[in-house]
Amino acid sequence: MSDNCELRTLHCELFFYNQKHMIRFFTAGESHGEVLIALVSGLPAGVPVDLDSINRELWRRQQGYGRGGRMKIETDKAHIVSGVRHGKTIGSPVAIELANRDWKNWEEKLPVETGDAAKHQAVNSPRPGHADLAGALKYNFPDARYVLERASARETTARVAAGALAKLLLRTLGIEVLSHVIRVGRAELERAAEWEEIAALAGKDEVVLGCVDAEAEARMKEEVEEAARTGDTVGGIFEVVAHGVPAGLGSHVNWDEKLDGLLAAAVMSIQAVKAVEIGRGVVAAERFGSAVHDPIRYAAEDTGRPTRFTRPTNNAGGLEGGVSNGEDIVVRGYLKPISTLRKPLESVRFDTREATSASYERSDICVAPAAGVVGEAMVALTLAAAVVQKFGGDSVVEMKRNFRGYIEQIRSY
Repeated sequence: MSDNCELRTLHCELFFYNQKHMIRFFTAGESHGEVLIALVSGLPAGVPVDLDSINRELWRRQQGYGRGGRMKIETDKAHIVSGVRHGKTIGSPVAIELANRDWKNWEEKLPVETGDAAKHQAVNSPRPGHADLAGALKYNFPDARYVLERASARETTARVAAGALAKLLLRTLGIEVLSHVIRVGRAELERAAEWEEIAALAGKDEVVLGCVDAEAEARMKEEVEEAARTGDTVGGIFEVVAHGVPAGLGSHVNWDEKLDGLLAAAVMSIQAVKAVEIGRGVVAAERFGSAVHDPIRYAAEDTGRPTRFTRPTNNAGGLEGGVSNGEDIVVRGYLKPISTLRKPLESVRFDTREATSASYERSDICVAPAAGVVGEAMVALTLAAAVVQKFGGDSVVEMKRNFRGYIEQIRSY
């Protein structure tokens, strides 16, 4: 009995130790509510926080051909209310407030207090593909308004703000996370993209569909235009690339510590994502091992990379056995078409159970470039958590010292 008590005590101690040495983030707020909130805890002290950089990420999330009318209303700007002083994190949780400019049109429809029930704008017929029906059944709501408000992809604004902080932390260690679009509908980028191309794309002030190749992007644009003409929506695939990640993040020893599993869960959690691919995982399933696995080479001379072990290909997407291997980490998110259609599908009224058309809310036609930016945020948050767990440190100075020691160790291997 005594041994069991000691074991339970040890488990509790380990749990609370791990809670102290990890990055966690939460979002709060609704699509048409007053504000969205991003709360990030676990960032070490001393991370330089560039507000312009955070706002740039928020701007990127709003761009892309095929976005809806909401993007004409909102101009997202981050307002940091805690955890940052004199331009640097101070070790306490960082809270970011993001105002919804559209709130003025909804204040009486969605009041915090009881308000006037006659002004409530119900969503009476659930949209196929959305959380409307499942959420209303789960929470016993008479309509889908409150489900829609939280399930909406507007929530990803807060994720991008949180991810921008994670990117700033990773940048102190030389790690960058960016994305590009490789498919919209039937139009696909039919070649590999170089890191330099992806980086150049992120720096552009005009975003069409987030593709590195102009010809492929033109074909993607035609797909969006066809969907617009027919009152439809179109999905796509975005690719997130993490550059400069050292070998050794994640773990093979337990299922819930595998970095590929954590990344897959993070990207799968994004609204409209229905499948996730690590590296060339989909193609690998139909090929022989000799054509899939990346040969290992060794550079006798120090090339400046974190490790002298190199690969001529990266089909594994930078992850083997749940651990980063020193190559670029590559994660793809597969987006279904947006659920809200201008020509609605058939549905059923919540109140009468009669057949009707699904409700229509102002929506997008294609969100692939924006979803890629959200994917960056989720990958950055996952990698930042892995970095904090491996290298520790209550301050960036301490973390960088630990990081440099580790790089020296694996570079001399």
